[in-house]
Amino acid sequence: MQTARIQILSLCALIAILSVAINCFSQNPVTPPTSDGWTMVWSDEFNGPNGSPVDRTKWVADTGGKNWGNHELEYYTDRSENASILDGNLVIRALQENYTGPDGVERNYTSARLKTLGKFSQTYGRFEARIKIPYGQGIWPAFWLLGDDIEKVGWRACGEIDIMENIGKEPTTIHGSIHGPEYIDAIVLQTPYNLSSPLSGQRRFADDFHIFGIEWDSESVRFYVDKDVYARRTRADLKPGWKWAFDKPFFLILNLAVGGDWPGNPDSTTVFPQSMLVDYVRVYQRSEPVKKESAKP
Repeated sequence: MQTARIQILSLCALIAILSVAINCFSQNPVTPPTSDGWTMVWSDEFNGPNGSPVDRTKWVADTGGKNWGNHELEYYTDRSENASILDGNLVIRALQENYTGPDGVERNYTSARLKTLGKFSQTYGRFEARIKIPYGQGIWPAFWLLGDDIEKVGWRACGEIDIMENIGKEPTTIHGSIHGPEYIDAIVLQTPYNLSSPLSGQRRFADDFHIFGIEWDSESVRFYVDKDVYARRTRADLKPGWKWAFDKPFFLILNLAVGGDWPGNPDSTTVFPQSMLVDYVRVYQRSEPVKKESAKP
């Protein structure tokens, strides 16, 4: 009888420990190590005073309501209402409001799109951000890169690396992809990543912060969420005649779109305002030689 009681108590203690561990992981996602051959060369920790704008030495605001090639519904502004610092995070807010821009374009939604073009770009390295994304029909948060020759050669010749995209009607799934000159329409080198736990079941990305990143070199682009590498794209993935557009400097973009061809438009279930919280963005360079690896992630 005493042995059975001890076994029950031990089992209860184990369950309690597991519950605490699960909760700690949820609240504090593990950061990929920064001492394993990488040196940080650029970052924004968003630690300014509450209500302050983004650091203008690091970021440029894209503005306008020109649909952005995807039939999006928002007007991107340079206002603190749509992007500002709060409690150590960058908060990008999508608002439902009647707004007329300086160009005379009228939209029913506003948001922000921030880029480092002209401020910072880099060829190869580790690019990552710790983000808590929103969810809801028609909501489209993203963290991505474009070739910094875009104003000369145009999109998609400049190349595009989508580190994280989510369409709000799929709250447990994000996508990582690469785009180049010939990868058009349905031809997309894209991989989804589904958030789930064998102990707690499915969770939404909107429930907590997660680290979204890539490790990019002359041979490949590896995509990861937290510490889980889920995809690797290489030159071998391209069809004959396709150009590998990823051997030049790329700049960073953070944005929160409303509507568009992929997510569809908001509906009666969509709640506003919507907010994307960014704890930090960090970029690293290799401080040690790249180790050879297999083509599979």
